[in-house]
Amino acid sequence: MKGVILAGGLATRLYPLTHATNKHLLPIYDKPMVFYPIQTLVNAGITEVLVVISGPHAGSFVSVLKNGKELGLKHLEYAYQDKPNGGIADALSFAKDFAENGPLTVILGDNTTDADISSAVKDFTHGSVAFLKKVPDPERFGVAKFDEHDPKKIVEIVEKPGKVTPGPVPSNFASTGLYIFDKRCFEI
Repeated sequence: MKGVILAGGLATRLYPLTHATNKHLLPIYDKPMVFYPIQTLVNAGITEVLVVISGPHAGSFVSVLKNGKELGLKHLEYAYQDKPNGGIADALSFAKDFAENGPLTVILGDNTTDADISSAVKDFTHGSVAFLKKVPDPERFGVAKFDEHDPKKIVEIVEKPGKVTPGPVPSNFASTGLYIFDKRCFEI
């Protein structure tokens, strides 16, 4: 299985810090933020990774990550997203050729989870998996709306219910920004 890190966007809420560099290259403790999702993938046995980047600091990723070998990667590619305003689906579309019809583990570039996803990656066969976390304040996050007939099936991720998206809060299970998809994700 291959991995994709979505590290585009302009992070305007972090300005002026993001005037100097991309949000995903800002330090979290002792390393750039993007190192954490890379480590999550490497810990799961994923060593072929595509980083989807955008904006004026895209070249900084090459300076920081280089070819990925120092981080435990066998193969690292970059894809440049011209207009990073189409959301996750648009950013993921840049990974179609990289996927080569195989499954992908997708993680947002600002994800700092310590979850061990290796068994989920190893056991994945088809469909999609979204990693969720139960939260006490779901209106702050994108939360899962489940199928009324199949409580394990997510039909929608509702962004900040009651704040950004009008209507009731569908659940208190927040998206963690970590997913596994089969090749059908590119058909949507």
